Amino acid sequence: MSELVTGEAVALELRPARLPSRGLATLLDLVVAFTAYVVVSVVVVVTTASLDDAAQIALSIATFLLVLVGGPIAVETLSHGRSLGKMACGLRVVRDDGGPIRFRHALVRGAIGVVEILLTLGVVACIASLVSARGRRLGDVFAGTLVVRERVPAARSGFVPPPPPWLAGRFQGLDLSAVPDGLWLAVRQYLGRMGQLDPQVGWAMAVRLAGELAACTGVPVPQGVPPAAYLAAVVQERQVREARRAFGGGPVAVPVVGAGGAAMAYGPPAAAHVPPVVAGGGAPEEPAVDRSSGPGTGFAPPA
Repeated sequence: MSELVTGEAVALELRPARLPSRGLATLLDLVVAFTAYVVVSVVVVVTTASLDDAAQIALSIATFLLVLVGGPIAVETLSHGRSLGKMACGLRVVRDDGGPIRFRHALVRGAIGVVEILLTLGVVACIASLVSARGRRLGDVFAGTLVVRERVPAARSGFVPPPPPWLAGRFQGLDLSAVPDGLWLAVRQYLGRMGQLDPQVGWAMAVRLAGELAACTGVPVPQGVPPAAYLAAVVQERQVREARRAFGGGPVAVPVVGAGGAAMAYGPPAAAHVPPVVAGGGAPEEPAVDRSSGPGTGFAPPA
């Protein structure tokens, strides 16, 4: 099994698709696209038989660009990375940080795909996919995307814990547009693996990531909020916004249970003073924490 790994040596639970499954998905997409191209071309030839040769050539070129280039771009944009072939093979195109692609990503992939798939019969795409450690073709490299497998065993998928209930919806007004994708990726990796880290290392990493995130948003971490809880709340807010954009702005369910199905009791912040996280990643002094409320959740600093 192949996984994505960040600079912190934390595995991301997205399985990059390999050449056989990608090749089959691309073949299915090409069959559909060429079938549509033939149908549209026949209709254009029949309806423009009275035009001169120059006009017919121009219409032929326009039909080629519209159906074989514009069609796949439109499908990937509207379906958020799932063309017909990818749906059949259980694949999806995502950004490097695991988020849904947008029009600019599909445009770059489609434009470069004309050369490495259509004009070279897929030879360039196959070579690039074999050379790449994550099976990416040139269009994925320039667009900053990755084709991943969606059909993976549920028991092996990662779990990013939700924030404490008292933080739900607290960061709705936060401006997240300046946060780079690389920082989102590092935060998600930390939240998914913080239970496996040494407490001291995990606390220091949470402080650093919370400081960097606060510096990008321009708003400091609220007083009394543990850095890991702050990270989880902001990531959840971003996921809610992405889901609203993807599904038309409807209501989005917020997870409140753990991986095992039991409710996660985080409770309010400890009564003891917890120094604020310094924007930019500065480490605070060792705080005193009341642990009488129950077992640790990973959102409290180590002893």
